[in-house]
Amino acid sequence: MTFMEENLDYYAQSNALRNVNCYLKLVLGMGAIFICVASPAPLAPLFILITLSAITLVFAKIPVRVYVELLHIPVLFAFSSVIVILFLSGSGDTILTFTVANVPLTITTGSANLASLVLIRTFGGMCGLFFIALTTPMIEIFSVMHKLRVPPVIVDLSMLMYHFIFVFIAQAIAIHNAQTIRQGYTSFRRSLNSMAMLGAMLFIRGWKEAEDLIVAMDSRCYDGKLELLGQQDPPKPVAIMSVAVYLGLCIAVAIMTSTIIPFR
Repeated sequence: MTFMEENLDYYAQSNALRNVNCYLKLVLGMGAIFICVASPAPLAPLFILITLSAITLVFAKIPVRVYVELLHIPVLFAFSSVIVILFLSGSGDTILTFTVANVPLTITTGSANLASLVLIRTFGGMCGLFFIALTTPMIEIFSVMHKLRVPPVIVDLSMLMYHFIFVFIAQAIAIHNAQTIRQGYTSFRRSLNSMAMLGAMLFIRGWKEAEDLIVAMDSRCYDGKLELLGQQDPPKPVAIMSVAVYLGLCIAVAIMTSTIIPFR
């Protein structure tokens, strides 16, 4: 596949849950994120991580490779935060103590519990976010924002920003490939020079793309407001019941496991 075929919006437009009411998908994803953040113990976020991943892969039919690549995104952030929490916070009994460069480091039950909770919350919440991103096209999310009375200027700016994200990425990939073919990254000095040229060209081409977009919008009688086609089929009772049951089950798991912690 080419780059433009592999972006998130491609899967949002072609997944098996594409025709499900977007409000239901947003309620499911946002509800899962809220439960993950509010859960005092890691078992509920872990339950959401497993079940929501299964829903995304099985019911939405998102390729496993794509989903795993997306889960790689929060890994660095999550583990760097967990390491800091693990050694620099928490109280309780000592689990492990060692010294690095004459600096004593201690892992306690409190820090281990907090680190595991943060880690599982992060991945559980990201699964909720990825469910929304992979099953709901952005144009439908903008339509929901419009119907929720979000100021039109914010909705319009969000749409333009979303459009130019892919413009910049596509231009950056094309320029980088051309530089690589011309041996632009064979040494550190050449790499710095190539990156500087890439940044300058992105600015110039981005400016040109913006001017071309303004001309195209003006030629179509743009009056300062972007129209949104937000026609949605009403949600089916079975779908509503399924979302309600799933979120209710997640809340029940969070309540019943609120006192269960991995380290005591």
